[in-house]
Amino acid sequence: MKKIILSICFLTFAFLSNAQLFATKAGQVFFNATGGDVKIAAVNNQTDSKFVGTTGQIIFGVLIKGFKFENQLMEDHFNENYMESTQFPKADFKGYITNIKEVNFAKDGDYPIKVEGNLTIHGVTNKVSTEGVMQLKGGKPSIVGTFKIAIKQYGIKGSYIGDKIASEATIKLNCKY
Repeated sequence: MKKIILSICFLTFAFLSNAQLFATKAGQVFFNATGGDVKIAAVNNQTDSKFVGTTGQIIFGVLIKGFKFENQLMEDHFNENYMESTQFPKADFKGYITNIKEVNFAKDGDYPIKVEGNLTIHGVTNKVSTEGVMQLKGGKPSIVGTFKIAIKQYGIKGSYIGDKIASEATIKLNCKY
């Protein structure tokens, strides 16, 4: 009986401590590395993200093969020749919203946020720091942000980088929790 009561107390405490845990499996990541005349852009609508409102901890994960291009051949080249998505199937970000205390979860509105953490792409991890906006509507957050990455800084190689493919890619993120 004592074990049952302790288990119930533990589960109740765990539930209450995670009261501000938000998650989505339908976030969006937009990728644009257009460097020449050919548009090199894709979207992934299956971004997995978890966010803890009390601490500001935030994680994002995307399957590389989930990026969809306008042209199937471009998608194949992206996965096989550049991202090597069989060997490196996922990219992820783990970090914190450093100014989370400035977000009032009890009040709808747009809140500027600062995010710092580690971004892993192609098996290479680099620190990133960016700014974005958290929108609260009906107590539910959405996060929008844009940042740039140097493609070669993540060990991605290819003969067209810097020519047809930009040496920096613009990443846009949109997650509704």
